[in-house]
Amino acid sequence: MISMIGKEIIESEPISGAEVKKIIEDFSENNELNYEQNITLNHLARFKRYSVEDSKEIVEKLQNEFGLRPRVAVHIVDLVPKDLADMRLIFAKEPSKVEKEDMEKILEFLEQYDVEE
Repeated sequence: MISMIGKEIIESEPISGAEVKKIIEDFSENNELNYEQNITLNHLARFKRYSVEDSKEIVEKLQNEFGLRPRVAVHIVDLVPKDLADMRLIFAKEPSKVEKEDMEKILEFLEQYDVEE
């Protein structure tokens, strides 16, 4: 548990950049964004990504069908890997080894989804 200036983080879970972008955009409809929120939104707008709905579905399937940890599943969704080299970088710091065949299956699975520009 982390304490920051009188606020406590009670629970945290990784969410995709697409979800963060939507949350900030929704918030900005009725509120003025601060500097950090603007920087985050600008950063998120620069990269290709899956839609919010697809991101949630992909993360869920990567966890349930491929047995990946939530953090790794979110990294895959955020980084939109295109080849085995990208996949190897994502799995480089994972404590358990992921076989080449499994990475290929994940890449094949990701091809079902469209990437937004």
